[in-house]
Amino acid sequence: MRYRIGNVWLWLDERDEALPGRAAEKLGIGREGIRHLAVVRRSLDARRKGHPRWLMTLEVELAGALPGERPDVSLAPAPAPAPERVRSPALPPVIVGAGPAGLFCAWGLLERGVASVVLDRGKPVSPRRRDVAKLMRAGELDPESNMNFGEGGAGAYTDGKLGTRIHHPDVRKVVELFARFGAVQRILEEGKPHVGSDLLPTAVAAMRAELEAGGCRFEWGARVDDLEVSGGRVRGVRLADGRGLPADRVVLAPGNSARELYQLFADRRWPIEAKPFAAGFRAEHPQAFIDRVQYGTAAGHPGLPPADYKLADNPRVEGAVRGVFSFCMCPGGVVVPTPTEPGLQCTNGMSNSARSSPLANAGIVAAVSLADFEAEGFTGPLAGLAWQRKWERAAYELGGGGFHAPAQRLADYLAGRPGTPPAGRTSYRPGLAHADLALLFPPPVRAALREGLRAFDRRMRGFASGEAILIGAETRTSAPCRLVRGEAFSSPGIDGLYPAGEGAGYAGGIVSSAVDGLRVAEAIAGELGPP
Repeated sequence: MRYRIGNVWLWLDERDEALPGRAAEKLGIGREGIRHLAVVRRSLDARRKGHPRWLMTLEVELAGALPGERPDVSLAPAPAPAPERVRSPALPPVIVGAGPAGLFCAWGLLERGVASVVLDRGKPVSPRRRDVAKLMRAGELDPESNMNFGEGGAGAYTDGKLGTRIHHPDVRKVVELFARFGAVQRILEEGKPHVGSDLLPTAVAAMRAELEAGGCRFEWGARVDDLEVSGGRVRGVRLADGRGLPADRVVLAPGNSARELYQLFADRRWPIEAKPFAAGFRAEHPQAFIDRVQYGTAAGHPGLPPADYKLADNPRVEGAVRGVFSFCMCPGGVVVPTPTEPGLQCTNGMSNSARSSPLANAGIVAAVSLADFEAEGFTGPLAGLAWQRKWERAAYELGGGGFHAPAQRLADYLAGRPGTPPAGRTSYRPGLAHADLALLFPPPVRAALREGLRAFDRRMRGFASGEAILIGAETRTSAPCRLVRGEAFSSPGIDGLYPAGEGAGYAGGIVSSAVDGLRVAEAIAGELGPP
């Protein structure tokens, strides 16, 4: 019999050899009764400052069943059955986008015996790496191959965090596949699984190789400019080079920066709507400061990972509550440029698997709504996109060009003064330009950000110290549009067209996008039916 045991703890200086004894105590049996033990989840509990410990969920195999019930003990879940094969379609499904949603949709289809064609406007990860390096180091942008476009999507070079707030059975499947293809077994037990931007590209390439071995075809530099639709069903895609590719099932998994696709939907009056998101800055601190605040006197212990944080506040601004929160926190990480268009500046964060940078960063963002877009004259399905572009353009001009990032001391921003140029180190390699960040975003958004930052400083004393820097701008927290779909995952009025992932407005990160891709594959399989 296999059981799950929760709330098993170890102090930092204890080794895993102590776990069988702790598990036996929880089970009320002798250690000899445990045939096999594995760590399912390992999370750091740092609530008691100066006394952090590891909290574990274990899975054990026993010779027989336990009599009665035990606290924190339950039967281990049975392995999920393999997906059943389905009827082979006359035309292979076409998947637009080789990010998490597209790759995992292709995987989910191939598990059912259906090979697909995957199109991506960018490059495979190896040549894409060179374009990413040029952007990071010198601010040289290739609009078709960058932090957002290419194999692996935006997640491939922006950290590789596999944490998610969704609760779906396929979450574990996604993490297991990344562990397998990236040869990073540690993420199977991490409470906050993190592959790292140095290892994730390898995992993505290995997954693609197995998809190709199964019969899937990948085309790079293949930007989709149009869709062929007739008789209420999709009939194919039209590429930027003029080629047409017939298909009666098309999955749109383009990532949240596929702005031409949003424009196409709006122009054709296909199902698309504006969507709220969040915007703000990257806050950069010395990692040692974050460690001291989170770990207290235990900071510096060799058994502790670089500390992270998660902050949220709901200040009332102009009579309404507006959420402010930290986003994509990167301990031991770097701030990176993530534009896809010339003259528009935006940023994100990333960290390698070792998280060895002496600096930490996180997005500090405020919610923006359709009312905010309308207040600046932007209406219709592309209102959020127009709002994004306006402030990304303003950030680029504040930075002085070359994707230099406008930056300001956090304390000066809170005081409402331009202040002096940031004197500390920064990880942002194209360079910072001292600027008054009060020139970015409308007054209600600025007021919310300031109130939120003050609240964060009360919770983490020193958060707004002189060492903290704000770097502009963080604007692509999620898609500004949603490609509408119905209960069967297809676009209303366009049978066979399946929007998927973050770019379609149905996910927010690597894992949730991958899960959405698997769900779309399941929907297509349901349409195809059994062999």
